[in-house]
Amino acid sequence: MFRTAEHDTVTNEEGVTERGGEMRRPSSGRQDEKPTVLFFKVRGIVASTVLAFILLGSPAAAAQTLDDAVSAFKRGDYTAAIETFRDLVEEGSALAQFRLGVMYEEGQGVPRDYGEAVRWVRLAAEQGNVDAQALLGIMYEEGRGVPQDDGEAVGWYRLAADQGDAFVQFRLGFMYEEGRGVPRDYGEAVRWYRLAADQGNAFARFRLGIMYEEGRGVPQDDGEAVRWCRLAAEQGDADVQSTLGIMYEEGRGVPQDDGEAVRWCRLAAEQGDAFAQFRLGFMYDEGRGVPQDDGEAVGWYRLAAEQGNAFAQFRLGFMYEEGRGVPQDDVQAHKWYNLAASRISSSDQDRDRVVEARNRVGRKMTRTQLAEAQRLAREWRPKSSAAKDVPDR
Repeated sequence: MFRTAEHDTVTNEEGVTERGGEMRRPSSGRQDEKPTVLFFKVRGIVASTVLAFILLGSPAAAAQTLDDAVSAFKRGDYTAAIETFRDLVEEGSALAQFRLGVMYEEGQGVPRDYGEAVRWVRLAAEQGNVDAQALLGIMYEEGRGVPQDDGEAVGWYRLAADQGDAFVQFRLGFMYEEGRGVPRDYGEAVRWYRLAADQGNAFARFRLGIMYEEGRGVPQDDGEAVRWCRLAAEQGDADVQSTLGIMYEEGRGVPQDDGEAVRWCRLAAEQGDAFAQFRLGFMYDEGRGVPQDDGEAVGWYRLAAEQGNAFAQFRLGFMYEEGRGVPQDDVQAHKWYNLAASRISSSDQDRDRVVEARNRVGRKMTRTQLAEAQRLAREWRPKSSAAKDVPDR
């Protein structure tokens, strides 16, 4: 199964913006969007200040001052927090330098200034602060406040990874897998993924599973692939859950089991994962692993289609054309077929089938109906993902 990745846009003869897309399998950890400073929120920047006394080696008075600054930050009093952090950076506090850099990065209490963020984060990183080293690596990888430089990113990632930071070990493994800033080396990628995976990093566990599935850096082993992917999926990542569902659906590395496929796809779909929503809709459509139910199929197809999944748009168009799970409606069928055609690359063989379906419906429509369908397609905008327990029909 594949997802569509959007690229350049053009306008087709139907008046709908076409987004060329390369087809790719679902993945997690292969960062289509690079990790940003937000990952520090997940890791818990504020919580990390519990370690401040150890990291700083400060006397009790300084520790209390740092605690006051953190308390001010947590209650949203950024002015007070910045004033105290500034006092502490004058004393060389690496944690205060890092926190001040993050506030410039986020624009908290000061105008957002990536240059200032880099300056303070670098000072902390040079003192060995692991979070600062990780963030500085990200800023080099993304070119925020510094020229984009994968080599510099790798250098800072390595310093943090050598300190045992699991997230950065995962990122370093990814750089080796992709050959970014270092020569491509699947063996090194696997080494860093394994170090992070052994600490429980879900992205690293998933990527390690994929390396086993594809035999890259390790002997091909479907059993190991599923074991690592399952460990990652049980941590709740939707992409990983979706991929594990497909592995069960297709019997890749595990006995084919539609019930397990439904289970994992549902967990991902309920988190708003469009690909999993499409696959879950298809399972209801076909009655695989669940009782056949057109209404449920339409509900899950719609959630995925509204997010822009081309395959779900095509299936939703078909349901409208046939009147399955919804009242028969050629206008809606044409709209969804048209949108699906606009999101699949012209070089993909699936597009011909979608275009033929759109044209088949179009030949049955009046000019007024056709104009309305084209207007609806032009005005359609994708919706952001949303977790739902029960799909809207």
